[in-house]
Amino acid sequence: MKSKILNALLVVTSLLGYLEWSGNSHSFLFEAEGEILSKLFVDPVSVFHPFTVLPMIGQLILLVTLFQKQPSKLLTYAGIAGLGFLLAFILVVGLLSVNLRIILSTIPFMIVSIAAIRHMRSQDRRSA
Repeated sequence: MKSKILNALLVVTSLLGYLEWSGNSHSFLFEAEGEILSKLFVDPVSVFHPFTVLPMIGQLILLVTLFQKQPSKLLTYAGIAGLGFLLAFILVVGLLSVNLRIILSTIPFMIVSIAAIRHMRSQDRRSA
């Protein structure tokens, strides 16, 4: 049960990522994802980019694990990798621009990712 809770938290915290660019433009990842999903049906080619496709695949993989009786460790790692790709990049951008809001928006995902990985590793040690 803890694995499912951690996987759900991974999806939720991934949506809290925050971006700022040129002037007063800013967006949370859940807002950007909504735009991407709406464009997907109108102009699918415009949304195909590694920074959009990989995180969405990561989210979908994590959502699949929520419907498994025992969430797959491989799928969980893959989901973390897909989402971590984008959120690590956002963290680097926040660090380079010294933007505290961007940095703080990535921390919940990073903390939950570490907790999920530690939980899966502790399960491996118990089963061995």
